[in-house]
Amino acid sequence: MVFSSLIFLFQFLPTVLLLYYLSPKRLRNVVLLLASVIFYSWGEPLYIFLMIFASVFDYVNGLLIHRFRHRKQVARIVFFVSLAGNLGLLGFFKYAGFVVDNLNQWFSLNLQAVDLPLPIGLSFYTFQTLSYMIDIYRGKMEPQRNIITFGTYVMMFPQLVAGPIVKYGDIARQLVSRNVTLQRFGQGAKLFIRGLAKKMLLANNLGLLWTSVKATPAEDITVLGAWLGIAAFTLQIYFDFSGYSDMARGLAKMLGFHMKINFNYPYISRSVTDFWRRWHISLGSWFREYVYIPLGGNRVGMNKQLLNLFIVWFLTGLWHGASWNFVVWGLYFGLLVTLEKLFLLKWLNRLPRPVAHLYLLLAVAIGWVFFEFERMETAWAFIGSMIGFAANGWANGQALYDLSTYGLVLALSALCATPLPRKWLLRFTFKHRLIGTAAVPVLYLIALVLSTAYLVAQTYNPFLYFRF
Repeated sequence: MVFSSLIFLFQFLPTVLLLYYLSPKRLRNVVLLLASVIFYSWGEPLYIFLMIFASVFDYVNGLLIHRFRHRKQVARIVFFVSLAGNLGLLGFFKYAGFVVDNLNQWFSLNLQAVDLPLPIGLSFYTFQTLSYMIDIYRGKMEPQRNIITFGTYVMMFPQLVAGPIVKYGDIARQLVSRNVTLQRFGQGAKLFIRGLAKKMLLANNLGLLWTSVKATPAEDITVLGAWLGIAAFTLQIYFDFSGYSDMARGLAKMLGFHMKINFNYPYISRSVTDFWRRWHISLGSWFREYVYIPLGGNRVGMNKQLLNLFIVWFLTGLWHGASWNFVVWGLYFGLLVTLEKLFLLKWLNRLPRPVAHLYLLLAVAIGWVFFEFERMETAWAFIGSMIGFAANGWANGQALYDLSTYGLVLALSALCATPLPRKWLLRFTFKHRLIGTAAVPVLYLIALVLSTAYLVAQTYNPFLYFRF
């Protein structure tokens, strides 16, 4: 089940909210846990048992680590068993085929891997439970003794299948006690509608253009066509994933939870370093806290810092998928961050803002090419078309048609990827409070109606980050 579906919007969600708020507070976690099991089972009926096993496994290990906290050797053994179990499940389902394929290719073997579909959300909830175990082992927090409460943390349907990655310490108190005012519920509903509009009105339409360009034979792609395509994907993946994150955070707020922001207008950045402080913030903070800092972070010499950055960005790429193009994508950004750390950031800070911003957009656009094309030769060919090498001219009838058809949505999407529309709306409502008070709910209602209309009419409705 996905958020952008009629069954979720008009059957599942209203039913869950009704049962949730009719239930006594002490039973709301039970309602939320059962709803989450149904939500996940709707599309993954078998893999729900895998998630239940992972939840019980980490619940028990968390209690054991805490119990033996004064017997360091025993606690360490339990901790590493937990790490091995979580990473083993992730490795088996996500990376086993990748490893076997590469071993066969490198050593001329004929090994056979079990061909199993990747459980949706595995990378996200695995990282959540890993952070829980690590924090208990470090002595930063107490384990959760109520298995229902812990299961609610792991399986909570708003962020279950595509994040954001929520650390247990950030919502531990909310899992036990939370209050929802009508104002906060309304804020959550507005946040959900904004995310739904991002997904349905912008991301899906942009995706249609990118799907068309990506399917075009390399010899037929023009310079204009290549740039229209990658611009569409650059905006599509942002509105798709940030839209999902907004919906997740909005749903959580409607249920009484506060989740940290996951995207903060990354495309207004002037450096790759700043971009990654604004893009998928929960993943970046996870790698920083649980990988980069334990390796020494910035407290070690420059050579060790650079090695640490290489490890983090290699793992960041690999986390996104079991394919070498994701590793290349991660190392590409790691290289840019390293260069900025060494000298480039100082240069960028001296440049005029538009020049530095153009550098960032070009760097990110090229990065998305590596992200999208599994075969490196295809990625390089597409980049060649972008810069005029091997392109079928500067433009043709198809590219001009795409420009005329999608030009408006591209321009509107580019504008909405900045804080300007929000600032304009806030300024208008401040100056014209009476009109603004009436206009804002109408705008959200229009966004909901249009999103629903698109949902009824469209067949193209993927969530890109479900595959990770």
